Amino acid sequence: MDLARTGDLAWTGNPAARLRFAGEIQALEENGTWEVVSLPQGKVPIGCKWVYKETFSPVAKQVTVHTVISVAAMNDWPFFQMDVYNAFLQGDLYEEVYMDLPEGFRKQGSIRCVVYSSLFMSKHAYSLFTKKQGDKIVVLLVYVDDLLITGNDIGMIDELKRVLHSSFKMKDLGELKFFLGIEIARSNRGIVLSQKKYALELIADAGFREAKPASTPLEKNKRFTTAEYDDFVDLRGCNDELMQDVSMNQRLMGRLLYLTNTRPDVSDAVQHLSQFMQKPKKSHYEAAFRIVRYIKKSPRQGIFLAAENKAQLIAYCDSNWAACPMTRRSITGFCIKLGNSLVSWKSKKQSTVSRSSAEAEYGNEQLADVMTKALGVQQHEYLVTKLGVKDLYHPPT
Repeated sequence: MDLARTGDLAWTGNPAARLRFAGEIQALEENGTWEVVSLPQGKVPIGCKWVYKETFSPVAKQVTVHTVISVAAMNDWPFFQMDVYNAFLQGDLYEEVYMDLPEGFRKQGSIRCVVYSSLFMSKHAYSLFTKKQGDKIVVLLVYVDDLLITGNDIGMIDELKRVLHSSFKMKDLGELKFFLGIEIARSNRGIVLSQKKYALELIADAGFREAKPASTPLEKNKRFTTAEYDDFVDLRGCNDELMQDVSMNQRLMGRLLYLTNTRPDVSDAVQHLSQFMQKPKKSHYEAAFRIVRYIKKSPRQGIFLAAENKAQLIAYCDSNWAACPMTRRSITGFCIKLGNSLVSWKSKKQSTVSRSSAEAEYGNEQLADVMTKALGVQQHEYLVTKLGVKDLYHPPT
């Protein structure tokens, strides 16, 4: 029995949602996920319900995504994207598991679904696959249900697509233009990864379309504290009250964290403010808005992955010793380049207190300063340029 054709999804109230849900059910059936049967006597079915909130379960790390795209840019490889109708494809069950019919589908007598393919992804699932034949290579990168395919041989790429189509219900999206909400713009000089659309939506939602842009993410040497710390050192006289609705700040910080996938220039500021998400003060919320105003200065900015064939791996690190006024812990930042392409970066508070600046950092490369502290305008702009962060729509003159 075809479950998708026996269903009645009028309860959703949204025609687009009805089509999407029906498509999910149909894809599960075509993949052999279950069969519709009558419930045997003595068996108890598990429950089932739709989840409306969109969730993300990263498989490939961002550094892997950046590195694969960087290698492809160096070697002038083509890019293609495919989409899996159902994200969860791995694993087989070796015992019968009965499940109630999904809500909105008519039950006929005692009909139930028996699931014989697992709907749970293994925590050990691989995210990067390669196949080599002599000098030829094809690369497959998996991020939940989004697939990125590249390589130096179009024949091997087409063969991989045929194998995927024969095994799963797939959608071929053609040449790569967007991946994980990131815009991919390519030229003979290289590839720019940006979140232009996302940044412009963030600016509009914050009501800052007409606001004056900020020159830097945070004021120079600006550090923030918790309300508990203020009480301890008797700083409550500054009228910096706790926010009554913390969800507003949490939503804004969540969006800014996602933007750091292509904006290393705001990583330190976002990391610093994210530690106050549970009990934010008004000053934390205002500082987050300053980051939005900084993004408004160049919303189309992103990381540039050069088409230069240089595969040397270079790492920079820096530390802002005892930067946290509450714990006296240092802030460590690093950035890693593959040739001239920035592929990884991070800003993080150290887990222990360093007794000296020598313990806090292992080198004094100035490039990583942007990952550890709020800087002045000139120094910030200079280091951002050295990182390889560019605005595709406003090239330097």
